[in-house]
Amino acid sequence: MRNNVSIKLVDIKSLRKILLKKGFLLFRKSIVKRQTSLKNLYKISLVSILIVSFFYLLPPSYKYISKVLKPNLEIENPSNQKLTKVLEGKLLDEDELNNESESNTNQELVYQELYGEVTEEDALERGVRLKASILYQLFEDTGYSLRDVRINKIAKPVEIGKLPYELKKFQNVKKRKELFIQIVLPLILEENNKILLDRKKLFAILNKNNNSQSDNEWLNKKFKQYGVSKKDIPTLKRRMDIIPVSMAIAQAAKETGWGTSRFALEGNALFGQWTYTDKGIKPAAADAGTTHKVMMFNVLKSSVRAYARNLNTHRSYKKMRFARAIQRDNEGKLNSLELVNYLDSYAETGKKYTDVLKKIIQQNSLTDFDDVKILPSSEAVKNLI
Repeated sequence: MRNNVSIKLVDIKSLRKILLKKGFLLFRKSIVKRQTSLKNLYKISLVSILIVSFFYLLPPSYKYISKVLKPNLEIENPSNQKLTKVLEGKLLDEDELNNESESNTNQELVYQELYGEVTEEDALERGVRLKASILYQLFEDTGYSLRDVRINKIAKPVEIGKLPYELKKFQNVKKRKELFIQIVLPLILEENNKILLDRKKLFAILNKNNNSQSDNEWLNKKFKQYGVSKKDIPTLKRRMDIIPVSMAIAQAAKETGWGTSRFALEGNALFGQWTYTDKGIKPAAADAGTTHKVMMFNVLKSSVRAYARNLNTHRSYKKMRFARAIQRDNEGKLNSLELVNYLDSYAETGKKYTDVLKKIIQQNSLTDFDDVKILPSSEAVKNLI
């Protein structure tokens, strides 16, 4: 017997309800939804990595970009045309030199930097005064004689801190002069070497397309040391130069009586520079009411440094620096017998003073020492020879 069975179609929702009533647990698995979740996870991970990388690379990137895009602090050279005129010999008349702006020189700043630097270094020095007999033995042991220096043009780096008292008692003038020159010559050469190293670095910086921060810091320091308040490069180039050895020896000889003066023996002052500070020696023959003293130092080399900075910065020796720049440009070698003509302001006697300096240079053949080199104490100095 065949029963007629009617089959009723049931939709998914109805089937779901029936199964739920029967106690079945139903789970719906969506492949599409899982794929979407995975894609979202990938996106979130990628964004996270990008954010972390951004903040990790931000500081070094900022430094690099700042360094590249930072404008080079170049120093303007408004007096380039004037320097060209100077080197062509067109700016040596009195009126033009006097009309040169003194704003390029802050004299008060010079004194602070000059004597501040010198006295700070000098305060760390404690020179020993050796007897003349010991100095003679020292020079003999090291093979240091002026005769050899004149021939070989090489001096030994012997640094003497103080002059021997016996210089004043020497009856033999020739021996006194020789010993005095042996003492001061290495000190002058060493100071000139320091200036030459600075000058070499200055020109190296000027030849660069871009200056580093350390370059600009070094330039600013030198502008202060040489009293150039408006950062004028030509002025700095003229001032940052050596003092001819023969001229320096002649002035030291004149100012100290070949090492016999009270200022030289008691205050290690080789060049008779004045000061208005407490540290100094009052001249016995000073006029009533005057307050100046002669600068005193712990060691002789500090006196040499102060002297070089004085000639290279003070307005009284502006003509000397212009003339020196011309000699540099035209000949490359400095002529002390010409440059002493511009030192008439150094002493009250004016031109008579410069005439005396010339005689000292000529009578003692001091120009023999102008091209002398000192044995190097460092690799940097060695490159100057």
